[in-house]
Amino acid sequence: MLQSCGSQQCHQPHDLVVVAGQPVTLPCSITGYHGMVLWVKDGLALGVNRDMSGYPRYDVIGDHSKGEYHLLIQRTELTDDGSFECQAIQAATRSRPARLTVLVPPDDPVIIGAPVVSLRAGNSLNLTCHANNAKPAASIIWIRNGEVLNGAAYTKTLLRDGRRESTVSTLHISASNIENGQQITCRASNKAAPNGKEATVTIDIQHFPLVNLSVEPQPVLEGNLVKFHCAAKANPPVTHYRWAKGGSMITDATGDTYEVLVDHSFFTEPVSCEVTNALGNTNISRNVDVYFGPRLAAEPQSLQVDRGSDAVFSCAWIGNPSLTIVWMKRGHGVVLSNENTLTLKAVRQEDAGKYVCRAVVPRVGVGEKEVTLTVNGPPTISSTQTQQALYGEKGQIKCFIRSTPPPDRIVSSIYPSMLESGTSGRYTVETVSTEDGVISTLTMSNIVPADFQTIYNCTAWNSFGSDTEIIRLKEQGSLRLAVIIGVAVGAFLALIVLIGTLGAFCCARLQRNLKGVVSAKNDIRVEIVHKDHNAAREPEDHGNMKQMMVSWHSKPPSSLFSLTSFTSGLSIRLG
Repeated sequence: MLQSCGSQQCHQPHDLVVVAGQPVTLPCSITGYHGMVLWVKDGLALGVNRDMSGYPRYDVIGDHSKGEYHLLIQRTELTDDGSFECQAIQAATRSRPARLTVLVPPDDPVIIGAPVVSLRAGNSLNLTCHANNAKPAASIIWIRNGEVLNGAAYTKTLLRDGRRESTVSTLHISASNIENGQQITCRASNKAAPNGKEATVTIDIQHFPLVNLSVEPQPVLEGNLVKFHCAAKANPPVTHYRWAKGGSMITDATGDTYEVLVDHSFFTEPVSCEVTNALGNTNISRNVDVYFGPRLAAEPQSLQVDRGSDAVFSCAWIGNPSLTIVWMKRGHGVVLSNENTLTLKAVRQEDAGKYVCRAVVPRVGVGEKEVTLTVNGPPTISSTQTQQALYGEKGQIKCFIRSTPPPDRIVSSIYPSMLESGTSGRYTVETVSTEDGVISTLTMSNIVPADFQTIYNCTAWNSFGSDTEIIRLKEQGSLRLAVIIGVAVGAFLALIVLIGTLGAFCCARLQRNLKGVVSAKNDIRVEIVHKDHNAAREPEDHGNMKQMMVSWHSKPPSSLFSLTSFTSGLSIRLG
């Protein structure tokens, strides 16, 4: 079995395309090989080495000493079309197959009825052009005044040799689209004749106006001047021009030109020019390539959805050139979508907020529209877990609740009692609604030491669930501590005076008194350290306390607001 050339350095033939009648060379060389070489076409041997006696147009050329056995085909014919291989017999090696494609140009095209076709006004015309014996089949175009005419019908027929084809093209021309003396050309071309071969016919007819509407300049920025020119050819001559925009007449334009300052509407509403002669009229229209900034075509709507549901926003803009749409959440720099539609899957409460649909027309303008996403879900409570107050003064504990829908119940507790909005003894609860949520404030008229040992709980419910927060009250640096320190300092100064007057006799007694004072200070420091130690334990106990409050409130009472304490034994209920 012959192996593909690879173990030796080979120059293999490759696919080639040649026009019939031209020569072509298929290369084959094997470095260092001096044995027998066989050329094969479509599986049939052509000859060994340089012996191509059966094919007078075939020659093997090249330097044998260098292993060169190139196949030269002179004056290629359609029969040469096929697959060629070069085989080194003694080396059991063959080249890859090389496809030789022979192209055949079409015969000169023929227009039926040429060179002159007469046509009466008002009649249509069918022109037929034949381009035969081509490989591949010829493409036919019709040309008038240098412009290609569209709308022709084509048929192709494969000839008996199975390789060449004949093409027939029929062009239908209405009477309103032809003028007297006009020449129409049939051009047939293929890869073998890329420049094509032509046949021309002259039309003898009177016709409706032929119109070309030009717009300058294009593109143009909105607000700039544009000139429309309506060029018409007619036989008989043109008698009238009429201009319109978007179907509405333009009364101040009467000639073959129209100048105007364009806006965005010219991009979607075409300007038309209607030209009339004795036989009738022709109307042609053009849109203007106006550059304009984004204009909102479909306004997005704010949404309110349940947590876990999908939220789908849609907005549409128009602009020119092509605009880019960007969806982002207000205050965030992340692009969420570049489509007209923004889909947020399984939304969470933190997804709520303002979203912006922004459109950008490069170097022209920017537009944006803001919408709001509201997410229905359980309330969320945010509050400082440790709040401060002055002993003996009025103190407050604040609880901020975000809830959509609004909370059905808000409970602030001092275990085991609850307090809703209103006043009971020293306690007053006020609930204020704001744009961002609800602020619940517990006010204590006169802070007592027990208030600093109390655990306060704020809980809110709505139809989706609840949330709770544990809050502790911490004593600020107060007047009471300042008075204690002031008394201690005064006593110390008095003792120094006493020491000066009594002398050495009282020295021992003064030392004992000073020890008592130091003990008093140490007691205060111990108390402070003890408070700090308890405060350090608060984060550790916070989760357990919160879980206990949630369990306690799992069947909430009818009141809306409550307070909870584990130390005060307070029991207050309003309403």
